[in-house]
Amino acid sequence: MPSVESIPFSPVETVTEFLHGVPISDPYRWLEDQESPRTRAWIEVQTRYARAYLDQIPGRERIRTRVRELLDVETLDSPLKAGNRYFFRKRLAGQEQGSIYFRNDAHAEDHDQLLISPLDYGPGPQTAIKPVLVSPDRRWLLYALKAGGERTSRFQLFEIDSRKTCPEILPRGYLRGLAFAPNGLGFYYAHEPLRSPHPFRRAAYHHILGTPFERDCEIFCAGEVQGVRLHLVPGEHALGFLVFHFGKKTTTDFYLWQTGETRPLPIVLNAEYTFHPVLLKDRILALTDRDAPNRRIVEVVVRDSREPRFIDLVPENSFPLRRWNVAQSYFCATYVRDAATHIDLFDFSGASVGSIPAEEGATTRIIWSSPQSDEVFLQRESFLEPPTLFAYSVRSGKRTLLAKNSRRLDSAPFAYVRVTYSSKDDTRIPMFLMGRRNVLEGGPHPTTMTAYGGFGVPVSPRFSVLVAFLAERGCLFALPNIRGGSEFGLSWHEAAKRQKRQNAFDDLLSAAEWLMETGRTTPRQLGLFGGSNAGLLAGVALTQRPDLFGAILCLVPMLDMLRYHLFDDAHVWRDEFGTADDPDEFAALYQYSPYHQIRQGVAYPPTMVVSGDADGNCNPLHARKMIARLQAANCSDSPILLDYNEWRGHSPVLPLRLRIDALTDRLAFLCDQLRVAV
Repeated sequence: MPSVESIPFSPVETVTEFLHGVPISDPYRWLEDQESPRTRAWIEVQTRYARAYLDQIPGRERIRTRVRELLDVETLDSPLKAGNRYFFRKRLAGQEQGSIYFRNDAHAEDHDQLLISPLDYGPGPQTAIKPVLVSPDRRWLLYALKAGGERTSRFQLFEIDSRKTCPEILPRGYLRGLAFAPNGLGFYYAHEPLRSPHPFRRAAYHHILGTPFERDCEIFCAGEVQGVRLHLVPGEHALGFLVFHFGKKTTTDFYLWQTGETRPLPIVLNAEYTFHPVLLKDRILALTDRDAPNRRIVEVVVRDSREPRFIDLVPENSFPLRRWNVAQSYFCATYVRDAATHIDLFDFSGASVGSIPAEEGATTRIIWSSPQSDEVFLQRESFLEPPTLFAYSVRSGKRTLLAKNSRRLDSAPFAYVRVTYSSKDDTRIPMFLMGRRNVLEGGPHPTTMTAYGGFGVPVSPRFSVLVAFLAERGCLFALPNIRGGSEFGLSWHEAAKRQKRQNAFDDLLSAAEWLMETGRTTPRQLGLFGGSNAGLLAGVALTQRPDLFGAILCLVPMLDMLRYHLFDDAHVWRDEFGTADDPDEFAALYQYSPYHQIRQGVAYPPTMVVSGDADGNCNPLHARKMIARLQAANCSDSPILLDYNEWRGHSPVLPLRLRIDALTDRLAFLCDQLRVAV
């Protein structure tokens, strides 16, 4: 293990406030100010400290070589189709960022034509571009521009046949929907600019090409208060306005606007149920959980001055309906059955017409569809198969390969099994175990584990370069399906929401205990990693059971759960976590908030927290404050590191070189601490 320099000193400037009569001390609130000279200087010191450790790890160049082999390959993603043309982003081997291409036939891979390169916007590698939408007349391509890992984007139009970029550009912000006008002379849009004199105004506009955006006509306004989000729903002859109100409960309004009419027609108001509509020529269809916890697909029949009537097209069944897509005259319904995805097909009368074949041990999902095409684009991946893209005709069942997997990875020596274990309250939790066949037979072995357990998101076999690298070197990988997801229906999600969040943490910690009780690993050999909501899991595991883990890798997390909702747009997660504004929710949050549960004089395991300036989802203040407090409290000689980058955010669009560097650091940290031979 390389030596570690003296731990950086972080000044304590305690702010104490009373929440519901309880004094809450915050010793590092000054680190919330990201742009202050003190914070920037602190980040520089932390970076030098982390590099002094990471750069000395034995074998890191061998790690980098293998990481480059796995990452520096041709990739294709973000496909769209318009007529017979296929548009997509493709990055060639050796390139830092992908460019936008098109081909005239799904099979014509050798005839891909370059449309837009990120180098058109300067020589730096931080600019990423992505195709978003093609106009119905196939004249215009809308694409997004990002700088680093930001979630916001700029949006611009490209005239396909003339190969010219339109000078008009939507500024950096969040595009919540865009529909091209039927006459081809403009478009309708809902956009939240990052910097606006009216930051909470949520409105939709009509833009005429060739005119300044300042002249755009407002066609709908959802108000000007915090906690409202407006989405534009495109249709052939109408537009929909979907309004979400994020308060103690999330409610939904939906309005229908016929082009040219003065006022939109309210269809759904103050709905406390899920409502995801699609507008067809003369029908409103929707995915909803009203009177159907596992969700159903309905036709919405509008009745004058009365609640709309919902007519079942695809009724609720015993499995959660995770998402739906419309492809010409078909529904594609993606169900979660025992932690696996299945895509069933229905016609517009609701009659079953088959399914899209699924492969055992793989995850297949639809990543694009359109009511104007009978083709959908599928992405398939597994623990050891990187994502592969297909075009699939729901009418004929024909599957066409769009992009082959070019990563050099031999999956033959590996396998996976599913096991179950008991959580703290005796709930039976399933778990995937993956590794070399001899590793699955018994242990102990170095082991890595992750989970998600939130927002009703199910976890299933997916590809990870980090996991694949470690599995090649004899590590076991564990993926428990903890509560908070939707692997087993609405109740699985509800069992770990708000005040019940501890159930997800107990499920994760019980998985770690089971791995040790069955002899598969030891505390010294067990590493836990996770990002975003899974980063919160890692932070909770670190503070509740530091004795269970040999290394913690905590990526872009939320960790101060008493103040998370005060920054960026994190208040929209109130329905999932609750907030400290409510006394009962405060009590639950305070009990597990990782930042507040750090204890002085505890021997914490080696920890690396990853974040960066550009994260607008999980504000990097969480990482900064957590590292300062953890370094001050830790009584062991374990390294407590902050891996911080000004370009890093919540979007995985950093240039190839930075991704190789970042993954090399993470793997070097885990291999060094878990004693993995490289």
